[in-house]
Amino acid sequence: MKILVIHQVPYRKIDYRLGIDHAEHEVTYIGHPHRMADLPADLPARRIELDAHEDLVEGVTRRTSPADGYQKVLSLSEFGILQAWQVRQHLGLDGPSLRQLERVRDKVAMKEALAESGIRYPRFVAAPPPCGPLPWSGRTVVKPRQGASSEGVTIHDTAREALVAYRRLENPKDYQLEEYVEGAILHADGLVGEGRLLELVVSRYVNRPVDFAAGEPLGSYQLPQDERHFAFAAQVVEALEIAEGAIHLEMFETEQGELVFLEVANRMGGAGVLQAHLGHTGVHLPAHEIAIRLGLPRPEPAPSTGRYHAWLCFPGHHLGAGAEHRIEIPEHLRVHPAVDVLHTLAPGAPLPDHITYQEWLVPVFIEASSEDSVELGRFLTECARAVRVGTATPAVPAVRAVPPVPAAPAAPVLLAAAVPAPALAPDVPALSRA
Repeated sequence: MKILVIHQVPYRKIDYRLGIDHAEHEVTYIGHPHRMADLPADLPARRIELDAHEDLVEGVTRRTSPADGYQKVLSLSEFGILQAWQVRQHLGLDGPSLRQLERVRDKVAMKEALAESGIRYPRFVAAPPPCGPLPWSGRTVVKPRQGASSEGVTIHDTAREALVAYRRLENPKDYQLEEYVEGAILHADGLVGEGRLLELVVSRYVNRPVDFAAGEPLGSYQLPQDERHFAFAAQVVEALEIAEGAIHLEMFETEQGELVFLEVANRMGGAGVLQAHLGHTGVHLPAHEIAIRLGLPRPEPAPSTGRYHAWLCFPGHHLGAGAEHRIEIPEHLRVHPAVDVLHTLAPGAPLPDHITYQEWLVPVFIEASSEDSVELGRFLTECARAVRVGTATPAVPAVRAVPPVPAAPAAPVLLAAAVPAPALAPDVPALSRA
């Protein structure tokens, strides 16, 4: 098979070799220089590098044609879904329709598609009238229709305040207003094949995704299997006509136990989802998604650890450019039996200048596991409260300041980082959040 891979997600997050036999198939990778640079030198594939600031679709279509004989176009980035559709149209290849893809990218389109499904979702308004109130009065979220990583999301105490903020936006048509739903936020990660949900693991967030952008840590821990969660996710897949690939579904669970749809992405979850899912199920999500999308046999799962897995990520983008970071981790947390891997940013290494969940870019990233889901959640919550990340030197003002952490010598890292830190490069935001 001749395959064109639009390479946008860090290679270490995908490891295409686990899903594609490069000796059996003719594979071409195409992308911008910063991303192409992370392809392994020994990967037996053709490489096409775009110009650094070149529009991706224009660059790909200029360098490819139907005469090239490509049979599949593969893109595993949330931001590449619609771009891959344009490339397939250029090459004359079949795939999901634009309408189907918009339902997993546009937060208005996805909720509109659920209107007759019986699935509860937050009330929303795509384009409020010039005058007049919203259909609700309480807490309200203003959210980009096609955003990710909670960038641009704001929460307001009243609908009136949200309307004022909405009307001050430079491009309000790119946003929607949505009622705030009280409840725990869960994320469900799994695989879809031929329009059917094949498998699913559900996790509960520690802290709210929207607060990560403002500088708060974010994590999640896996929950015991619950048929309600699987049935809800399967209903979403059917209603939105998701045909294939990985899904990352976010939903509320109210105090009454009701599940409420938040949003869904037709790709693998970011942050620590890959390793957590692999540990719990033995399924490497990217390799299985690749196999499903290319019509190849799925790999055999690895042995499961028999444990629940979790991750916790501490941001650094909010601390300011040029800041020297300081990390404080209580010793009892460093040596806690739930800790599998503790990643810390090396002293003097630059902090990220953008929102990212990549473990090699953020100041602190914890991978943990336990035989008890409840205890794992308690451990993660304690880490989120007790671990401190701050600055030791003045920094260029950031969007939102946080109280400085008193300077103290950084304690030695208990566990070595799982991967060597590469040179910093802009990475594709990995999670689609509330």
